[in-house]
Amino acid sequence: MDITLTHAVLLLVTGFFAGIINTLAGGGSNLTLPALMVMGMPAEVANATNRVGVLMQSVVAVLGFKKHGKLDTDDTVPILIPTIVGGLLGAAGAAYAPSEWIKPLLLGTMLLMAFIILVKPSMVAPELGTPVKLVSQTPASWWWLGVAGFYGGFVQAGVGFVLLAALAGSLRYDLVRANALKMLCTLVFTSVALVLFIIEGLIQWLPGLILALSTMFGAHLAVKLAIKARPETLKWFLFIMTLVGCIAAMFS
Repeated sequence: MDITLTHAVLLLVTGFFAGIINTLAGGGSNLTLPALMVMGMPAEVANATNRVGVLMQSVVAVLGFKKHGKLDTDDTVPILIPTIVGGLLGAAGAAYAPSEWIKPLLLGTMLLMAFIILVKPSMVAPELGTPVKLVSQTPASWWWLGVAGFYGGFVQAGVGFVLLAALAGSLRYDLVRANALKMLCTLVFTSVALVLFIIEGLIQWLPGLILALSTMFGAHLAVKLAIKARPETLKWFLFIMTLVGCIAAMFS
């Protein structure tokens, strides 16, 4: 498709902020999906094309967190297995399900996350020093991770909140390490989803690559912010982004 200068600037700006938001919390696709649809893309094409940026920002974020020693790798295989399975099922569903399902699912997820943060903030922001649990010790985490993978494969927008609920809530990682693992999970199930979307011919590569360039810069900056920020600051940022996600879901 033809890309105007206005479209390119829109993608660069929204992609940059989405890279920051997705790395520190979630919901950055609430910016990039509307930007892609403004260009005339159908919802399912925008949903698929958006994954190019998500994939690249995840690569940058994972490498950044690993460089700073914040990416725990001891339990990654058990974490990734249900995430991959869920992502594969979700992507398959997204390729064939009616696009009208996306908005209710997104809004419901945002409202649930906002409720959890208000009623039980420790579920997504454990105190520093809280012992981390293994997946093998927490059967419920398989369910949470599978749901997160399915949601991410299906709609992507807001999946960071679901992953944080699984990683910080059930496995008790602090927000920085949970964000690092969240980006690793996102990288894996987005790769799976992207393959399916490529096979289905749903990706517009030029806008997808422009978006990817800007999300990578945003993710790089966000990793530095996450390392330096106080846990309380990250928790409030997560809460604010959840509210923004609710508003975006209602009016999108």
